[in-house]
Amino acid sequence: MKNGLEDVVAAETRLSDVDGEAGRLVIRGVSLDRLVERATYEDTAALLLEGLLDRPVIADDLKTRLGRMRAEVFAHVQAADEALQELPPVDGMRALIARLPDGEDFETVLRLLAAPAVFLPALLRLQKGETPVAPSPSLSQSADILAMLNANLPSREQVSALDAYLVTISDHGLNASTFASRVIASTRAGLTSSVLAAISALKGPLHGGAPGPVLDMLDAVGTEADAKTWLGHALDRGERLMGFGHRIYRVRDPRADALKGALKPLIATGQVDHDRIRLAEAVEQAALAILRERKPDRPLDVNVEFYTALLLDALKFPREAFTGVFAIGRTVGWIAHAREQALEGRLIRPRSVYVGPLPQAA
Repeated sequence: MKNGLEDVVAAETRLSDVDGEAGRLVIRGVSLDRLVERATYEDTAALLLEGLLDRPVIADDLKTRLGRMRAEVFAHVQAADEALQELPPVDGMRALIARLPDGEDFETVLRLLAAPAVFLPALLRLQKGETPVAPSPSLSQSADILAMLNANLPSREQVSALDAYLVTISDHGLNASTFASRVIASTRAGLTSSVLAAISALKGPLHGGAPGPVLDMLDAVGTEADAKTWLGHALDRGERLMGFGHRIYRVRDPRADALKGALKPLIATGQVDHDRIRLAEAVEQAALAILRERKPDRPLDVNVEFYTALLLDALKFPREAFTGVFAIGRTVGWIAHAREQALEGRLIRPRSVYVGPLPQAA
């Protein structure tokens, strides 16, 4: 038995391969760096869903159908009453998704891909006392998310940056939320149930809740000159440096470099806070140096959360919404895994080892 199922193989998949020793992520046979360079969100969704649905999935057709579906699911925003608006954004988004019917067909898939992209921006605006912005079916998924969030058309660089993020986090092996999605799918409960289970796993701070605290750490560091001292004191207190280290990767997380590259056009065109970027670079360099010094036997490098925080902050997402944005991108991976499990797997039913007291004889 391995506590936490460490290294236990629970499924075969054609969707993604995570090589923690080499620092490589492959999605459906395409390395992450090439995928981010060439693919949009719709391209990646079509790639992941290929052969898993009741009909072919083509990127251009998916873009058109997703646009229409975003307009359709927008009607559910009216159910966001005051009690729901007081919830954390990811909880409110999950509550609205729970209104959607369960199923396994293409329409259900479209609805589940469109729903978080519509519900999260709407809830964020409602929480600020602003009117939700209706979707624009003619826009791409990334462009429409930003338009609904900020009530204006985004720049080309902003759309490309969000596309890069959604592509980068679309799938990542059998992580906790993806495993939850597959467990539910193995019972044939339906895709909506699988996505809801995955979101519930994602919102836990040990899985999807770390990007926001990266910005909290940068705020606490304050200046480039204070980076080394602050980080040293944090380690003295036994604190974790947010955005560094990963359960799987023993080298640099390849997703960190993908998102760092996605930030460059925003930096070059002045669409990001340059002071924040310089501070982040100083913290990154200082953290890597001090981690090598203090923990030479533990390979701790930059993970996806560090540059996720910087990119989503540049796109004007509030830090409390970062987990919800992650869910927008990862939903397609959850659906693909759920369909793969339903088509090829069995009911997931592991055993446990009883370590409690035995009954006593009378």
